[in-house]
Amino acid sequence: LTLQKPGSPTDILIRMIPLNPFYAASSGDMLGIIFFAIFLGVGLTRIDTKHSDLLRNFFTSSFEVMMNITGIIIRFAPLGVLGLITKVVAISGIGVFAAVGKYMLTIAGGLTIHILIVLPLLFYLLTGIHPIKHYRAMRTALATAFATSSSNATLPVTMRCIEENAGVSNKVSSFVLPMGATINMDGTALYECAGVLFISQVLGIDLSIASQFTIVITALLASIGAAGIPSAGLVMIFIVTQAVGFQDADVAIIIGTMLAVDRPLDMMRTMVNIFS
Repeated sequence: LTLQKPGSPTDILIRMIPLNPFYAASSGDMLGIIFFAIFLGVGLTRIDTKHSDLLRNFFTSSFEVMMNITGIIIRFAPLGVLGLITKVVAISGIGVFAAVGKYMLTIAGGLTIHILIVLPLLFYLLTGIHPIKHYRAMRTALATAFATSSSNATLPVTMRCIEENAGVSNKVSSFVLPMGATINMDGTALYECAGVLFISQVLGIDLSIASQFTIVITALLASIGAAGIPSAGLVMIFIVTQAVGFQDADVAIIIGTMLAVDRPLDMMRTMVNIFS
């Protein structure tokens, strides 16, 4: 396998700003595409609505069309996953299931540490409120997130829990929570980093420090743009793997195996996203 060298961390930061966004799109420069998309979104908020609405409607319509096409394809996903898993087992043997089990435990362990240690510690340091009190206030939202695997579907429940149980005003929650449900996806970013490392190990690729730095930066940016729907994080892994030069055909085979066990992991990372 040939792996594109991402360069030094300085080169990576420079490459984030594309000289030509259209060339970045055609050449698969995902860092440049994401960075340009963020600035395009900022620019749309700063111009007159009669102009911004044209682009916003275009992108919204394009998104709806692509989601409709994706929905049709997903109906055949079980057959595709079966074929991909069969190919992986034929190439790697039955031992691949042990590797998948370790992958699941690693993801679950990382998400558990984040939601039970890292986030409560940050919450206490920033607010001075005992984390257990906030867990109790958020328990309905966390249960809904676990059941639906969707940040968007959980948003109304999250707002009700925050306002009624945590005492946050509607003025604050109606601004912060919808934005946070889109751009503050800790669980998705963590999952994407660990998922790409798993893919690299399966493919036998040794990642340099620069490549790992690229993975972290791209995963953070990709998680901002991830949709709040089930398995969106798994789809965004393709963006991260492209940023470090993995071949899509090789990645797709492993993604099929990851998709087969993604549901419980998706439920966990949605809980982390909602709590964060």
